[in-house]
Amino acid sequence: MAQSQAGKARREGVLEALRAALGPLSGAELARRFGVSRQVIVQDVALLRSQGHRIEALHAGYVIAGPVGCVRLVKVRHAEDQIEDEMRTVVDCGGALLDTVVNHRVYGRLSAPLNVRNRRDVERFLEDLQAGVSSPLLRVTDGYHYHHIEAESEAVLDEIEAELARKGYLAKRLPYEKDLK
Repeated sequence: MAQSQAGKARREGVLEALRAALGPLSGAELARRFGVSRQVIVQDVALLRSQGHRIEALHAGYVIAGPVGCVRLVKVRHAEDQIEDEMRTVVDCGGALLDTVVNHRVYGRLSAPLNVRNRRDVERFLEDLQAGVSSPLLRVTDGYHYHHIEAESEAVLDEIEAELARKGYLAKRLPYEKDLK
């Protein structure tokens, strides 16, 4: 328990350091500041991204991405052959898919960054998916998954959710999922 609290405190410290920095901070610099390995920092950044924090990796280090719009976690369910339509629905309504998150009963919460902001990004994602030997995360949860979706306003996020619901993709959160962020 103490280790998870220490990790949480360190990740909060990493966020504060990035917010206060005048430029990029390297993984090595963050590791030195927090007394951990660079790999721990890489894992911390991945966890922070999975929570919706917009941290970008540049050649010179990590930075908090530019002005953040509104971000909402939505739960969806669809078949694998509907991935393209789901993604296009979001970007065509003015949103960006920041990540995909699944709650696996054995492995826990798994997430992967997407950063899909337009149709070209959708095409690249689909090409990468088809060219690789990997499977979409939705396969491990019978199609259920989440996306952190970013848009310029809450109204746009409402429109995106309405369109996902109209197409039958929006899934109802269960009581134990209400606190997920």
